Amino acid sequence: MPSPRVSRFFSQVDQVEFALCRSINRSLRYRPVLSLFKVVSRLGDGWLWYVLILSLPLVYPHEGLAVALLMTGTGLACTVTYKLLKRWLVRERPFISFPVIHCGTPPLDRYSFPSGHTLHAVCFTTVLALTLPPLAILVLPFTLAVAASRVVLGLHYPSDVLAGAFIGGVVGLMATAWGAETLMLMTATQTGVAG
Repeated sequence: MPSPRVSRFFSQVDQVEFALCRSINRSLRYRPVLSLFKVVSRLGDGWLWYVLILSLPLVYPHEGLAVALLMTGTGLACTVTYKLLKRWLVRERPFISFPVIHCGTPPLDRYSFPSGHTLHAVCFTTVLALTLPPLAILVLPFTLAVAASRVVLGLHYPSDVLAGAFIGGVVGLMATAWGAETLMLMTATQTGVAG
């Protein structure tokens, strides 16, 4: 249960963001927009990332397994982080707080802050940008579409998406820095043993 101060803060922010959310959410009236963002959201549930992680060792034989393991670890860290924050902060989703905002697809959980889809997408894209930059460029449009889908579908406020992007970026940076250091130590140890 959030503190009264947190509840008041989110209530005020919700009111500030309501008009923008409603304006963006109105694009759901166009069937192609709804269809596109429902597909993006569904892929952002994890399906695209699972396929990508599993294919990395095949596509990049030298570094693919290490990057796949790094992405798996960061994915787990992101899941724990956003679930704890949602449980602690308890911000209702826009379509719950404002019935004029339409829900374009069923949410995976009840609360809104931060956007877990955006958090994961930005984290994974950050890891790829630091390890396999050409692949990061390919997934960047999908990451941006995932972030946009959260507001378009009435599931998140823009601040949820921004917070998710920030947290995901930080987790991705920290994990890659730690992971790179660990991999260098492992490589140095193996080279020392072989020598």
